[in-house]
Amino acid sequence: MAELLKGAPVAAALTEAYRARAEALRARGVAPALAFVRVGAREDDLAYERAARRRCEQIGIETRTLALPENAPREELLDALRTLGGDASVHGLLLFRPLPEGFDEAAACAAIPPEKDVDGVSPASMAALYADAPEGFAPCTAEACLALLRYYRVPLEGAHALVIGRSLVIGKPAALLLLRENATVTVAHSRTRELGALCRAADVVLVAAGRAGLIGAEHLRSGQTVVDVGIHALPDGALCGDVRFAEAEPLARAITPVPGGVGAVTAAVLCGHVLRAAERLSE
Repeated sequence: MAELLKGAPVAAALTEAYRARAEALRARGVAPALAFVRVGAREDDLAYERAARRRCEQIGIETRTLALPENAPREELLDALRTLGGDASVHGLLLFRPLPEGFDEAAACAAIPPEKDVDGVSPASMAALYADAPEGFAPCTAEACLALLRYYRVPLEGAHALVIGRSLVIGKPAALLLLRENATVTVAHSRTRELGALCRAADVVLVAAGRAGLIGAEHLRSGQTVVDVGIHALPDGALCGDVRFAEAEPLARAITPVPGGVGAVTAAVLCGHVLRAAERLSE
């Protein structure tokens, strides 16, 4: 039976470590703070905001929310991001995406200063990640995958890691983060030919394709580590990932559950980014 790579213990360990760092900042007169910027009220945005706010409270990070209506002028969002970017009491900005139709998402992301871009959405943050530079931050979900693999001591150096998915949010940054760990990385996607052969050749399979049940037993072999980033609601209300868990679990050496895997770590990683931003800005 596969080892379940549950996110809750990872998040708990990160929370404990981050709480000490938040206390150290406060002792220096710095109150770490995160600002959520939301346009509209999508339920998935609200759910993540609630989870992130709870995690911030546990660690000692202040939060505030700027919520704009879906019919707000585009310039109002850009002005708000610029104002928060220049506010010395705010150390991190999180913009919920995708934005409603009519908003220029690229312009909004570019308006976030890289030193406060705690979810790695600005062009400057992406460039820093690509260049392996210390400035900026990786997207939180991509980094949560790596935090989970490190916590469970999954060998990455010299391992063959396959990333299925090429988004700027997870697939591409996860591939770069795995390269930092000295893994040999292949990037595939839903249109890749012979996807099963690529999957079976890998030691670590990270699936972030955004397609429910894309990967099953026919793609896998025994002894692999499988990280499933996808989460989808089925017609009956149940949740599933990009991997057909019931088929993959008997084969895998280790596998993340959905829900309760990567998603449980993401908010904790976000808090770590806020603290790192506060530390850098206070120096």
